[in-house]
Amino acid sequence: MAATPSQMLDLGSPAPHFTLPDAVSGREVSMASFAGRPALLVMFICNHCPYVKHIRAELARLGRDYGGRIGVVGINSNDTLAYPDDAPDKMAAEAHEAGYTFPYLFDETQNVAKAYRAACTPDFFLFDGSRRLVYRGQLDDSRPAGRSGSGTGGGIPVTGKDLRDAIEAVLSGRPVSPLQKPSIGCNIKWKPGGEPSYYRA
Repeated sequence: MAATPSQMLDLGSPAPHFTLPDAVSGREVSMASFAGRPALLVMFICNHCPYVKHIRAELARLGRDYGGRIGVVGINSNDTLAYPDDAPDKMAAEAHEAGYTFPYLFDETQNVAKAYRAACTPDFFLFDGSRRLVYRGQLDDSRPAGRSGSGTGGGIPVTGKDLRDAIEAVLSGRPVSPLQKPSIGCNIKWKPGGEPSYYRA
C-alpha cells in the first residue's frame, strides 16, 4: 500500500476537544487535563505501523523531554477488529515496552481522528497555549528503510528535529516556521464504511 501523507490542517485551527480512555492507566484523559500548559502535542500513532516502530524510541524521548513542560498524548484510532495488534491491551504492553510516559489513548469511535483530520500514523499536531495549531507534519526526514515516501528515508537518523524545533519555538515565545513538511505513514485503519470524506486511500 502506498504511503499516506498527513492532511496538513490549516495553521491557526483550534484544537478539537477529546475525552478518551488511557490504555495504560484506565483513566479518562481530556484536553482539559492539560489546562495551563504552554503547548499541547497530539500524536496519532499505533502499535503495528512500521513508520511508528521506526520512531518509537524518539517518541519515548519526546515524552521524557517535554512531558513535564507541555501536554503530550498519543492517540490510537485504528479499527482493532481488523487490526487486533492495536487493541487496548496491546497498547498498554507497547507503552511499557517502548517507554512511553505520556497517556496512550484509545479512540474507539474514530471520531477524534476525524475531528483532527488525521490521516496517517504517525500524524503530529502541536497547539500553542491558546490551543491554536502552530505545527502539523513530520517528526523529521527519517523514514523506515524501503519506505521513503517523500524521497527521503532509510539511512537518515531519527532526531525529531522538525517537531522539536516547533516545540522549542513555542516554549521560547518565537513563531513557528510555516514551512512544514507533511508526515508520511500508514493510513489510519478506518472501520468499514467509516472513512471520512477528507480521506483518500
